[in-house]
Amino acid sequence: MLQIRDLIWGLLFAVCAAAIQVQITPTQGEISVGESKFFLCEVVGDAKDIDWYAPSGEKILPNRPDIFVSRSDETTSSLTIYHANVDSAGIYKCVARNGDKEAQATVQVKIFQKITFESAPSPQEFNEGDDADIVCDVVSSPPPTIIWKHKGSRIQVAKDVRFMIMDNGHLQIRGIKKIDEGMYNCEARIMARGEIDFKMIKVVVNVLPTIRARLSEVNATADTDRSALLACDADGFPEPTVTWAHNNVVLETGNKYSLSDDGSELLIKSVKKVDEGDYTCIAKNKAGEKAEEVSLNVFVKPRITYLNNQTASEFDHQVTLTCEASGDPTPTISWSFQNRVFTEGEQASWTRPDKYESLDRNIVVRSHARVSSLTLKNVLFTYAGQYLCTAGNSIGQDNQQLYLEVRYAPKILGPVTVYTWEGNAANISCEVEAYPGASVVWFRDGLQLPSANTTNVKIYNTPTISYLEITPDSQNDFGSYNCTATNVMGSESKEFLLIQAEVPSSPEIEQVEPFSSTAVVKFEEPDSMGGVPIIKYRVEWRLPGQDWTGKEHYASDDMTAITIVGLKPETTYEVKMSAINGKGEGESSLPSTFKTEPVREPSAPILEVKVQERGNTLKVNWIKQDDGGSPIKHYLVRYKAKHVSDWKPEIRIPHNSEYVMLSGLDWNTEYEVHVVAENQQGKSEPGVISFRTATDPTTIPDAAVGGSGLGTGAIVGILIVVFFLLLVGVDVTCYFLNKCGLLMCIAVNFCGKAGPGAKSKDIEEGQAAFTKDESKEPIVEVRTEEEQTPNQGGGPTEPNETTPLTEPDGKTVKDDSTKGETEVKNATAEVKTVPNEAPQTNGNESKA
Repeated sequence: MLQIRDLIWGLLFAVCAAAIQVQITPTQGEISVGESKFFLCEVVGDAKDIDWYAPSGEKILPNRPDIFVSRSDETTSSLTIYHANVDSAGIYKCVARNGDKEAQATVQVKIFQKITFESAPSPQEFNEGDDADIVCDVVSSPPPTIIWKHKGSRIQVAKDVRFMIMDNGHLQIRGIKKIDEGMYNCEARIMARGEIDFKMIKVVVNVLPTIRARLSEVNATADTDRSALLACDADGFPEPTVTWAHNNVVLETGNKYSLSDDGSELLIKSVKKVDEGDYTCIAKNKAGEKAEEVSLNVFVKPRITYLNNQTASEFDHQVTLTCEASGDPTPTISWSFQNRVFTEGEQASWTRPDKYESLDRNIVVRSHARVSSLTLKNVLFTYAGQYLCTAGNSIGQDNQQLYLEVRYAPKILGPVTVYTWEGNAANISCEVEAYPGASVVWFRDGLQLPSANTTNVKIYNTPTISYLEITPDSQNDFGSYNCTATNVMGSESKEFLLIQAEVPSSPEIEQVEPFSSTAVVKFEEPDSMGGVPIIKYRVEWRLPGQDWTGKEHYASDDMTAITIVGLKPETTYEVKMSAINGKGEGESSLPSTFKTEPVREPSAPILEVKVQERGNTLKVNWIKQDDGGSPIKHYLVRYKAKHVSDWKPEIRIPHNSEYVMLSGLDWNTEYEVHVVAENQQGKSEPGVISFRTATDPTTIPDAAVGGSGLGTGAIVGILIVVFFLLLVGVDVTCYFLNKCGLLMCIAVNFCGKAGPGAKSKDIEEGQAAFTKDESKEPIVEVRTEEEQTPNQGGGPTEPNETTPLTEPDGKTVKDDSTKGETEVKNATAEVKTVPNEAPQTNGNESKA
């Protein structure tokens, strides 16, 4: 039984060994489009041939480029599919043969498309407001499912109707906005394979430019070498480029135009009238372009283009002056003569430059477009002169002058009466106006002057005036004189009278205002001047029953008061006045009585300040007023800066001084100065004045280019020489004035001399005075310019008079008070501070 079974199995193995078996690895294949893959055909048994067959049944030859077949040994053969496409799909068969024996195996090849983004460009740009179609073309097999995401979230088309996913997978956004801009995710999925891929697409929303002109109209003036600026501001995305056009021509930077870097500003150089018009500002970007018009208005200043001088004769019917002008806007033209202005439509008569009447209508102004005419009817000689034509508009004006020449017969002007007296020469003036110029002849009793019998007559001529100078010898020389002027237009004569002058009548004393030692006489001028001006006034005063004392005062315009000085307090006086002209002195006025006031304090002095060469040194002058009937003992000066409360130490100045020098003041500081006059009765009210010192000079100007070129050594040498000379000058001054110094030492020790001008140690009164204060305040030194001892016991010192004094020959009585007053005026004082550490004088050497 066992043997039979083994026999059967042996037979089966023998049969199998004789058969051929074929197997393909892998048994099935999936290939993505574009990929390559190979298959291996393995044969069991002896096989002479191993062949591959395409799905079409065609035997695959070895040399095909897309499918390659190769046999590596006796039992294997490979099939390689390169860059598979959909046509490569199907059932491939491997057949093995050996004689009449054959075996085969098949493999099914499937070709599929992976997710491929054929078109998904980034970025994709759209214009704001357009319906945007965001392209995302995806291919695969099977077709993929498309999902869109924005800002990390899936777009829900059901929630926003503006969004829609198209059948082709594109994303549509209706009326896209700037806020829709950003990154979008286009995602493709194949559920069967679990395959997924995506593309990030940048969406850009371009915004159409907006444009706004800064000024829709720009005004400019032509022919002024000035520029005009046109400007517009543009906005959009992307940022637009700005260009300008005029008359459809794009403007570029050059000699005429200049554009800013961003093009928003257009500068038109040297504006002319031809530049006027509309300029287009164009803003352009990917979304489109916008334009805005800017108007340039070019105005032209007026310019007078025609104006000519004219000539007429007096009493002509009329003369017309014409003026033409250009400009934009059209200028208005007006005329003026002296202070009179004539405008269009105005009519007036004119007999004199300063008189106009509206009835005669002698002047007519007419204007048409750019031409104006001024017509003067019934021409008079007063019409001659410079006429001004003025053309004006809103931009400016222009004016030019023309001269109207009027020919007329002579006209004699001037006063007809002249006053003089025997022996005093007088001029009779014959003033002639004429054009052309006239010749002038003088007559007396029908005889032309000067004649052989007249030796006291002379004639002087100027272009417009003829002077007849007469020195009367007797009453016969007074009377009528004839002046006759002649030119080509005619002649005119005029009689002049030479009249004997008289002395003036008496002035009238209105009021006498007495003080302690002075009195102010107020008066009215005489009713009659005698025909000639008053030269002087004589004022006379006296104690009742005594002789008259008088002074003469030169007359001045509007003189109505004179001051009498040197009076005694509480004393009754009489005063009278007379007037003096060239003829002589007139009668005196009636005496007026007044009584002076008792002795009292002086009146406050009047102050004035004079800045010296150094800005922080000032000279304070004062004018003495009424001394109150008692001589001024001295003046008290004090001062301080206004911003502080403490006054500087009081300075005592001699009575015959008229000023004080204040040195070493603070720069740029306002000071207040008080000056008080003191007599035996007391102190006056202070005279007060304020002033500000100059600013401290803090810089030294640089040497001018091309100057002297002195080096530093030369400058130092000059300074040393100047310093040495200054020391020598100080030493010499000390030698002669104070008997001290190097020269004094040499004179005493070597020559045995005491020095010039040696004096006692006592300082002369009025020469110097020192005041000592126990405090640490500075000591003030006062020096008068005259070395004299004031006469304290003399007559009273009086205030200055308001009018100058005269000294007519033998007519004026001068008293001692006048001399005293003169001496006071000449006396001046200089004040300087001396450190209180300096040696002090004893009590006998100190004077107030």
